[in-house]
Order: sequence, then C-alpha cells, then structure tokens
Amino acid sequence: MHNIVLLTGISGSGKSVALRLLEDTGYICVDNLPVRFLQEFINSTREQGIERVAVAIDVRTVGELDDLPPVIQAMRAGGTPFRVIFLDANDHTLRQRYSESRRRHPLTDRLAQRLGRVPSLQECIDTEREMLAPLREQEHTIDTSDLTPGQLRAWVRDLVQADRAPVVLTFESFAYKRGVPGDADLVFDVRCLPNPHYDQALRPFTGRDAPVAKWLSQFGSVEAMISDIAGYIERWLPLYMQDTRNYLTVALGCTGGKHRSVYVTEELARRFAEHSPLIRHRNQPPPEIP
Repeated sequence: MHNIVLLTGISGSGKSVALRLLEDTGYICVDNLPVRFLQEFINSTREQGIERVAVAIDVRTVGELDDLPPVIQAMRAGGTPFRVIFLDANDHTLRQRYSESRRRHPLTDRLAQRLGRVPSLQECIDTEREMLAPLREQEHTIDTSDLTPGQLRAWVRDLVQADRAPVVLTFESFAYKRGVPGDADLVFDVRCLPNPHYDQALRPFTGRDAPVAKWLSQFGSVEAMISDIAGYIERWLPLYMQDTRNYLTVALGCTGGKHRSVYVTEELARRFAEHSPLIRHRNQPPPEIP
C-alpha cells in the first residue's frame, strides 16, 4: 500500500522532530518540496515501488501555498491516500522556542520587503497563521505547545500507523492548569468527578493504574459521565464521518491531567474500540520509542 504523509504547520511547532521520526521509521522524506512538484514526485515514488513517502511543505514554499489545498483534494479524488498532519503551537510557546534557538522566522525577509521595515516575531507568526488557516481547518492538527519531543514522536508514529478509517478518532486527556489543547474538536470537563488526588495512597498513580481505576469505577457519577459522553459521540460521530474531515479529537480535561481525565479517556477508548481510536495523554510521560 502506498502510504503518503504530508507534514505541514506553523514554523517552530516541531516539523523537524516529526520528519526525523518518519525517516527513522522507514519513510522516504523530502523537506520543503515546492507544491508544483508534489503530484510528479508522488507519481514517481509509486512507479518506483516506494511504499512510504513523507513530504514537508510550509511557508518556506514561496507563493504556492494557496495551491496546496486544491492539489490535495484533486489527488485524493484521484485515489491517492493522503495523511496530512498539521503541527501547531500557541504564540507564547513559539516565541519561547525562537528565543531559545535564536533562529529567524522564515517570513522575516518577505515581510520586511512588504512593510519596509524589519517585522516583529509576532507579526511573522500572525501572518503565517493567516496563510496556513485553510490547511489547519481541513486536516489533522497536533498542538505541540506542551509536548516533549518524545511525546510528539510517539503521537506522529501512532497517527501514521492508524487504520485508514473514514474518521481517525482520538481521545486525549489534558490538564486544565496547562490550558485547553488547541487540537481538540470536542472538549469535556471532568473536574466535577471525585478526585483521587486527595487520597495519599492513590496520588502517586495515574488513571491508567488499577488502584485508581478501581477507586473511580465505584462512583455512579463517574459511570454516568462516561456514558453521557459516549452517548453524545455515538449520536454525532456518523455526521462527522459524512463530513469532509477525516479526524475527530475528543479532549477530556481535569485539574492535573493525571487521574480523572486519564481514566475517562481510557474508558471511552475501550468503548469505541471498534473504531481503533488513538489514545493520547498530554500530561503523562511519553512512551518509549522502539
């Protein structure tokens, strides 16, 4: 099967990390490919029998980004199986990463010519968001704001290995004290549920551990919350599957992102096992990459 991953997103959001992961897992990777060569390149790899291909396209491709969405749609209509991953991060995180790396934003020179002065980093970020908005709205987004490189590598790996269902269903836990993840399509607040954090014996564990799972499962409110969320998803998932989108990310949040949200995420994933959902725990240690 010809597996094609198109990697795009905001500069500074982790595309280099993701591209290296894809290369390490056997993908032939091309960075900064001009849009006009995309169809030709994909056809060439198919003729050569290359099964795994990853292409990175972003604002460094001058003057062609507007052509990318229709090119993707045309190739999909022609039977080319695309997996598009859009990496994003909040402005604070992007500014911090640029400060640490001391790199210039790729739009700096182009904006300077337009404005007649050197633009601020925030102006570059705002312009880039506007340029990439059509892609972000259509494709699978990963908010890397508070992800470690290990987490990002694991999430990209899981995504490209996911079965090609009509909709890639993802359940994701997060901590409200760290902010709502920007890649969420549906957000549910489970902070009203009993909190294992206040039990000294349970505090070191997570919602994936048996002692916490057993403790939470004894409460009718926890079961009712899970059932209500599951019922909502079951009711509306068919309409998402009829839509043009190919992903749905359901985010579950509690205060620290360690106990309640993790447990509810795991339980929902179990109930929707027939859809082969992805499971993400934003505020948990990343798994080891083989």
